Parts: sequence; C-alpha cells; structure tokens
Amino acid sequence: MNTVLLTDFGSTYTKVTAVDTDEEKILGTAQSFTTIETDIIEGLNNALGILYKTTGPLEINEQYGCSSAAGGLRMVAIGLVPELTAKAAKQASLGAGAKVIKTFSYGLTEGDLREIDEINPDICLLSGGTDGGNKENIIANAHMLKESRRNFPIIIAGNRNAADECAEILKDKQIIVTENVMPRLDIPNVAPVQEVIRELFLKQIVKAKGLSEAENLIKGILMPTPSAMLTAMKLLAKGTKNEKGIGDLLGVDLGGATTDIYSMSFGFPTTGMTALKGLREDYAKRTVEGDIGMRYSIHGIVDAAGIARICELSGIDDERAMEMIDYLGSHTYVLPDIDGSLPGTDYEAEELKNLDFALASAAIEVAVTRHVGKLEEYYTPMGVSYMQTGKDLTKVGNIVVTGGAIIHTERTAEIASHALFSPLTPMSLKPKQADILVDRKYILASMGLLSTVYPDIALRIMKKELIKDE
Repeated sequence: MNTVLLTDFGSTYTKVTAVDTDEEKILGTAQSFTTIETDIIEGLNNALGILYKTTGPLEINEQYGCSSAAGGLRMVAIGLVPELTAKAAKQASLGAGAKVIKTFSYGLTEGDLREIDEINPDICLLSGGTDGGNKENIIANAHMLKESRRNFPIIIAGNRNAADECAEILKDKQIIVTENVMPRLDIPNVAPVQEVIRELFLKQIVKAKGLSEAENLIKGILMPTPSAMLTAMKLLAKGTKNEKGIGDLLGVDLGGATTDIYSMSFGFPTTGMTALKGLREDYAKRTVEGDIGMRYSIHGIVDAAGIARICELSGIDDERAMEMIDYLGSHTYVLPDIDGSLPGTDYEAEELKNLDFALASAAIEVAVTRHVGKLEEYYTPMGVSYMQTGKDLTKVGNIVVTGGAIIHTERTAEIASHALFSPLTPMSLKPKQADILVDRKYILASMGLLSTVYPDIALRIMKKELIKDE
C-alpha cells in the first residue's frame, strides 16, 4: 500500500486526507482547528490524531500540502483600463489562487498609495498597456510604487516596451519582470504571471506566514488552496491523456467568509447573431465574492439578495430573519444541525436550517450571476442581435458543489439548483440543465494536490467520490 497524506492548512481548519494510490481510494479524512497563532504543526497533529481513530495507524509514504492560512495569498492588482488590463491582472491573480483585495485602474493617486500600504499585500501585480501601446501610465504607477513604505514583492507584467524602465525605477524593491498579462487588445496572457505568483508563494509567502515548519515536515506546500481547487476542477473537466474528464463544469465553493465560483469552459456564444464584447476569458476561471459568506459575510448575502428574498426562501418573516442573521453574524460558530434550541436563545434547529437554506441559496444565486456572462439586446437592419459579455455557460452540463452549508444538508440539490438559469434573469448565461455533483468528503483541494504527482489516480478518485445528487 502506497499511502499519500494530503494536507490543507486553512484559515479555520487544517484538513487531512489519506489516499492509497495502489488501490486508488480514500482511506480517511479529518480536520482540526488551524493553530497558526501558536505552532501550525499542533493543528496538523490534532487532525492526524482524529484521522487515525478512523483508519488506524498509517505508514505515510508521501506528504503534500496547500494553504490558505493567515488570510491566504493577498494581492493587489494594478492596470490601465478597468475592463481590459486591470481585469486581466485580476483574472491572472485569481487564477493563481490569490485573494485580490483591491484592483486599481488608471494612474495611482497618493490616496491609492496609502491604501496599498495599509493593505500591505503579499504581492502587487503591476500591469498596463498592450505591447507597443501606452507606456506613460505604467511608468507613472511605477514611480508611485517606488514611494511605498512597504516592501512587498512587485510583479511587472505590462507593456514590454516599458518593462525595463519600470524595473529600473523599482530597483530598490523586490521585483520580478514577466510577460505582459495582455500583450494584445482583449486577449489575456495569464499563464506566465500565474507561474511567477506560484513561485513567489513557494519561496517567500510560505516562509512569511510561518508555514516553513510544516513544509519541512511534509514534502512541501505546493500551492495556495484555491489554486489546488482550480487544478482539481480543471482536471475533472478536461481529464488526462489516459483518462477522460466529465466535460465543461461550473464549481461552487460556499464558505463562511467568501463564495468561490469556478468555471471550466471557454464560454463562447452558443446562439446566432451574438457577438463577444470585452475581454476574452480563460478556459479555467475563478471568481471570489468576498462579501458573500455563510457566517463572517452573512450580512453581505442580505445586502446583495435583499431581505425579501431571504424571507421568501426561508418562510421566516423579515423581523425574525434579521434578528437571527444578526445573531449568526456575531456567533459564527453556530451551525444549523444542532438538536433542539440553542442555549440562551429561542431559535429552534429547524428554524436555523430553513434560514441557512435560504442564505445558501441566495448566496449561490448572486455569486453565480456575477461569475457568468450576460447578453445585451440591440437592433440591426437584420433584426435583433446580441452582445455577450463574459462566458456563456448555458450548455454546461455539470455543477460541482462543496462547502459546509451545501454538503452537510439534506437539501443539497435544491440549494445547488439556484446556480441554474432562471427566467427571472433571462439575459444571465447560467447553465440551463446540469447534473449536481457533491464533494461530500471535502476532497477537491486534496485531489488538486494529488494530481501534481498522480493525475490519473486523482481523476479516477474524483469520478468515484463526487456523488450525483438528485
């Protein structure tokens, strides 16, 4: 038996998954609170203790890890035009598994620089201008960044005709020059930037976040957790040269603080008389809704969906619903699967379950709507035509869901159905029909890790373990 241990150091929980690669099966999974403030190895050992109670003692042959602990990989992206280079920079950052705290466009102001210093990102991505295009903007922004009081790494990924000058301006900072994130108009070039981000994460960020001890224990922290998730989703969709994938998919990861959406599809127009507008998006796309989460960002769900929608889905009146939402926002550990009422409150378990159902459904509605493309109608001498912005996912046939509020409920399929097309928003290009695949054992990030060494095995395990929910 060849046993591989896969560890995800999360901000809240450290999750471990043991896999037998010879038998191509999951031996067990477990989790314990992450102990980033003391010694991160303590949380890992606690999780392993829980795992071994299920599996018995295991001889671990290989160990790999990913991490989103200590806030994950926090980035700032700077571009020229919001719809083009700034969007391409953000797209590259998100696709590398980062959490983009802020995107800046045009020329940086003194106020922008103060805000960047306050954020103190792990990485700053400086882009702007196509190759041979505008140079003045990125050079001016390099001069502004030179005055930063912080010493975060800066990736220069803009107009190649300005790259050397920007590097000279910023020579006293930590800089890495790579290919332009958008060398031609509307065509992003995200792969080189993402590789640099990954290298920085491995060399510098892991050490800065106190994860180097864990890296010494296991073979290495290979990537940020969202990058592991993206890798797993892409593998599941496309497959390998030896194993067929399941085809285009939409992925939903509903967490306590954020909601991450993934799509594996080129998303080109699927109807006649439709033209594509704006930046072409990558096959593998990730968006992060930092204002939408089941506990820490619970009020963001209400702000985005409206309290009327929450009441409609939960069957709870607005005054009672807001009272409960305020309570959950300040008691983030409260879960709806508690048997009976909660101490110190008059909230019944069934009432909490109904509210969480409504919150999860609304969160998915909003997050997926923001992720997918949309149509705009216009008229020509030939009749009605359409302009598509973003991806058309109407024909995507699979929705993969994970996250506690989705997988620890009997209403998984009903919640996930809110990712589908609705006639109430006819111009939103959500999937029209799709199978719901559920990550009941929380293995997606682990399979992303495993795929770096055993891609065929990781794919086959996902195809076995992701449960089709009716």
